[in-house]
Parts: sequence; structure tokens; C-alpha cells
Amino acid sequence: MFHARTLICALFLAFALPAWAQAPANVLMIGQRLDDLATLDPAEVFEVSGGEIVANLYDRLIDMGNGQPKPALAESWRLSADGRQFVFTLRKNAKFHSGKTVSAEDVAWSFARAVKLDRGGAQLLSQLGLTPQNVTLRARAEGEQTFVLDLGDALSPSLVFNILSCYAASVVDSRLGASVEKNGDFASTWLRMHDGGSGPFRLELWRPGQGLILSRFAGHYQGAPAIERLALRHVPESSVQRLMLEKGDLDIARNLSPDDLAKLAASPEIVINRIPQGGLVYLGMNMKVKALADPKVRRALKLLIDYDGIARNVLKDSKTVHQTILAKGFHGALSETPYRQNIEEAKRLLAEAGYGKGLSLTLDVRAASPSIDIAQAIAADFAKAGIGLELVQMDNKQLLTRYRARAHMLTLAQWSPDYPDPHATIQGFAWNPDNTDGSPFRLLAWRNGWNIPELTGLVQGAKSERDPKSRMAAYEKAQREALANGPYAVMFQDMQIMAVRTTVSGLKAGLAFDSLRFADVKKEAKK
Repeated sequence: MFHARTLICALFLAFALPAWAQAPANVLMIGQRLDDLATLDPAEVFEVSGGEIVANLYDRLIDMGNGQPKPALAESWRLSADGRQFVFTLRKNAKFHSGKTVSAEDVAWSFARAVKLDRGGAQLLSQLGLTPQNVTLRARAEGEQTFVLDLGDALSPSLVFNILSCYAASVVDSRLGASVEKNGDFASTWLRMHDGGSGPFRLELWRPGQGLILSRFAGHYQGAPAIERLALRHVPESSVQRLMLEKGDLDIARNLSPDDLAKLAASPEIVINRIPQGGLVYLGMNMKVKALADPKVRRALKLLIDYDGIARNVLKDSKTVHQTILAKGFHGALSETPYRQNIEEAKRLLAEAGYGKGLSLTLDVRAASPSIDIAQAIAADFAKAGIGLELVQMDNKQLLTRYRARAHMLTLAQWSPDYPDPHATIQGFAWNPDNTDGSPFRLLAWRNGWNIPELTGLVQGAKSERDPKSRMAAYEKAQREALANGPYAVMFQDMQIMAVRTTVSGLKAGLAFDSLRFADVKKEAKK
């Protein structure tokens, strides 16, 4: 116990210092930007860093592999003939970090709290027809090991399984939750900074603005992870991450600039992992702004961006050019890239819209590379057509707060799907059932003021379409409409790029932002 506490204290002391003498052999040291980390409650987490951490602290009923569901807390399941009921049988050997056995009642309570809290997780689980009024009836325990999910309407089974595999469906220790609940908050205040999961790792300490320490859970149903601890250190500067990785202070660096990646690629002790992701980098255009409500202006902005030039010269091929709202790798994704920089055509469109003498706009941008580098390139492109673009730099939490309040003109944003089903992204970009300022549905179309009742109906219908061909046809139409008329200039598809020391193996990641797993990571002694 003394050794463990001494190591933890030393690790946190290292968070406050420029460097650690050498990453301990039993600790995986990870350097990354953690400026978006606001909560670790799986019912309200909505940012990339939080989603990644929650995925290693909590288990779900199922996981997804190669597009198919596979057992996790549930060892088996069955579907009713009409597609409206899913029955899951839980495994008997799963335990929470508290030592309590995971039961169907814990699953039911977790679904109910997520829906009734009405935060990030509720938006996802509501797609299953769950509401605060019906959740206790439709998501219920029938005995210790049987969890029943009743849908209001039959849905595509792949959609249901993909939602159940995401962070919103994480299972929380209901007994622990009841013991820390305050004033009917479903333990949300406590769970923002603590851990109530059953995952392969448990939260040991979190120091906001500095980092976190996760320790392996020896009682996990799949067995204890090989690595004893994960230390995630907030290191916002790419060059500092690179230097720490080279010296052995870090085992993994997460947010490196193209220049730093190029330098590290020459090292025999470091491997650059490039994993395709479902995330997209795009320019959001707020149609509540008069100029941006004009489709000619929006098209002009799309034609001013030098997509290939930014990818080649700024990003140095760390991301790929992609212009439709569904990332490559998802079933039904279109790969068309119709927009190329055409300054004369953009000028013509601006003149027709009444802005031939120029236009002034502001762009909210995360004050970090590569976001600021992309924004500067866009500003230079826009200037060629007389558009003055003021860059408003801020941290990611500020940017998201302004974006979610529709307080922006333009924003340089990144979209990461919550689960690997096309609906996760299509709904975000092309579904807006209520465009009023008080709307409870505040996804990307709403944030950018895109009022699309017909397209919203199409997307809503695709969610319930059980015929795969008809479903994909609807998603194709949504992609084409967003490409032609949407308030987005989708520019690049993301790749998860990690510089990893050769002593580390076993990292796993997929298209969804919460797919990064550390349970199988191994770290060899430095040779």
C-alpha cells in the first residue's frame, strides 16, 4: 500500500513538472490534450477525452466487432419476431469496482438515470423510444440476470446494437449510486469526478488541468489488464509531447503536429500508428447570420477552401480530404468530393448575393494545432475573395459552449460519432425537428440554424427502416442534400495518430471516438 501511494504521489508530482525521469515500467504514461474533459459520468459525457476514459472505466451489455455485436456484460440475447423486444442474459461473474455483482437491476437503473438526467446520454437512448415517463417499464430487470428492452417501434437491429455498445449505455453500480445521490441528482454530482463502473480500469485520481491515474481492476470478468496503471497527463503543446516521448517520459503521445510526427518517424524506438476514425473536420455556418442564410454565400465559402492544399501543406496528410457528412468506413458512406478551390466562381456567387464589395465574418477556433493552422489557411483563402475572417481563439470547452448556444458566425469543429452506425452521424448533421431557440434537440443542424422538416422526416424514417437497402437509400439522399445545401463545409476525415514507443503493444481503436481500449496493452522493459 505504501509503495502504491508513493507511486501515485510521484506521478501527480510529475504532472506538475516539465518531465518525468523515466516512465515507470508498470505504468503506461500518455501525453495528450485534456482541455475538453469536463465529466466522467457516462450519462452526460459528450466530449472525446471523457468518452475514451469512460470506455475503460465502464462496461456495456455488448461490444461491437466488425459490425457485429459480441458479448460483454450480457453473455447472450434474443430478439422477438416483430423486432420490438430485446432480451439479454447477463453473465454471472461480472463485478463492479465496489465488489458488488453486476445485476439486471443495475442495467435498468443505469438506463433510467441516463434518460431522466436528460443530458448527453439521454439523446442517444431516446432513439430507442425511451423517455423519462416510460423508461422504467421499457428497460427493466426480470430477475437477477435478465434485462428486457422493449422498443416502441421496430428498429433496425444494427442500430439498436450500436447504440447499446456506446458510452450512454454504460452500466453503473446502482447501490453505490444510491449511497452518493444528493437531492435527486441520480449521483451525477459525484459521478462527474468519481467512478462507479465495472470496467478493466478504475479511477484512482483525477486532478483537473493536470491529469488522471487509472489502475487496473483485478476482478474484471475478462481478467486483470496487463498494465498496472494508466497515467494520462495533460500536455497541450505538441513539441513538449514529442520531447517527452523521445526521452522516455511518455510511452504514447496523442496530439502531435505533422512536423513533430515527421521528426518522430525517423526514430527506431517509436512507431506511428494511424487508425481511420469516424470523425470529421468541418466548417459550421450559422444560418441565423443573415449572410450565411444565403445559399450562394455558403456555396462560395465552400469553393474558396483549398482542401487539397491544406491537407498536403498544413496537415501534411495527417487527415484525408472528405466532403460528405458520413465518414468513409461507415456502411453507405459517399466518397464524392465536388468542391475544389474556384476563386472566380466564389466571387461571382458573392456578388450575386450582394457581397461583391466584401464581407466580414468571425471564426471560432480551438487555440491548438492543427485547428488554428487550418483556420489560418482558411482565412488566407477567404481573403482572396474579399472576405475578412477574424479568428476568435478559445479552448475547446469555450468553443463547444458557444457552438451549443448558436452564438457563433462560423466555427471550425470536429464531429465524432457516438457509435459506428450511419444514423449516429446522419442524425447529427441532417435532423432538426425543432429549430426554435428553446429546442431540446440541439445537434449540428440546429446549432447552425438549418430548418429542414422534410429531410428530418426522411432521417427519422430511416431509423425505423428494417430493410437495409431502403435505409441506405435514405442516408444517401441526406448526404447529397447536406453536400449541396447544408451549412457545412466538410473538409477532412480524421485519423487517430499516436506516436508509440516500441515497448508498447496491444492498443485497440475503431471508428467511434469511445473505441480506444487499454485492457490488452502490454509494456515491455526498455532494452
